[in-house]
Amino acid sequence: MRVPHRLAMCVLVGSTLTGCAGAPTESAGKGATAAGFPVEATSCGHVSTVKAPPQAAITLNQGATEVALALGLEQRLAGTAYLDDAIAPRFAGAYAKVKVLAAEYPSHEAVLAEEPDFVYSSYASAFADESAGTREELQGLGIGSYLSPFGCPDARDRAEVGFESVWQEIHAVADVFGVPERAARIESDQRATVEELAEVGAGRGTRVFWYDSGDKTALAGAGEGGPQVILEAVGATNVFGGLDGGWADVSWERVVKAEPDVIVVADASWSSAAEKIAHLRKDPVLKRLRAVRDDRVITVAYSESTPGVRLVDGAQQVSDRLIALGRR
Repeated sequence: MRVPHRLAMCVLVGSTLTGCAGAPTESAGKGATAAGFPVEATSCGHVSTVKAPPQAAITLNQGATEVALALGLEQRLAGTAYLDDAIAPRFAGAYAKVKVLAAEYPSHEAVLAEEPDFVYSSYASAFADESAGTREELQGLGIGSYLSPFGCPDARDRAEVGFESVWQEIHAVADVFGVPERAARIESDQRATVEELAEVGAGRGTRVFWYDSGDKTALAGAGEGGPQVILEAVGATNVFGGLDGGWADVSWERVVKAEPDVIVVADASWSSAAEKIAHLRKDPVLKRLRAVRDDRVITVAYSESTPGVRLVDGAQQVSDRLIALGRR
């Protein structure tokens, strides 16, 4: 889903979750116990008191869905909706078990028809009247909710994009569902990957232009979003890393002047990698860029360039491709 890419720092305010009666215990599927509950899930200034682990949750937006699947919660999902690109292969089997309510956002009536006990979304747009309904309305119906701290409507509440804040969200969701140990395993595994990528440093000495979308101008990865986090993780330099925000519109003249060593293109449902690569190769000026001429272009799924459980996958993909390009 295409949303504004402006993110700011407010991790503690934007996303906290505290237990009211000790730490929740891990449980499997629908056999979840209520030990450690209720908990208070606070996100984007809204508090949901969750009295027991949700058993019929709905996830809206791919980022939320893949966090839930990474935590092994597919048996506790009553429905899901709105993909940005293909579900990661490792989640495909679990995703196939979950009812898809709509290609984009389901209506408020469609959401209520599933009798959910919790709604989790990546973007505030999911909680519009014509979609799931406002969080206050859901709360009045006894339905808890959680909004990713990266998608808060108020910029003051948004989390700074980074691996630490991604892990914080995963822990918060795991606590809601009573499976904190699963979040701990995810963080441990991903932290080890990030440390390994830093040691390898595949991007050292490489200047990168991250091309998200656009043809008249380019929406480029700037200094405060997923692309910057990924490029820093592999030791590369973002040619537009000095620009504010997660993303910034830049002229093609600036891209040409930057003369990047490598171009990363995002692959999304609304702007495919193939379309962007074709544009680069067709344009009489852009096709002369060294990175285009020498086919030094890396494709990364959009879901691996935004804050979520797959952000580490994006860093691994860029690292692997940089290593492969270096061998040519």
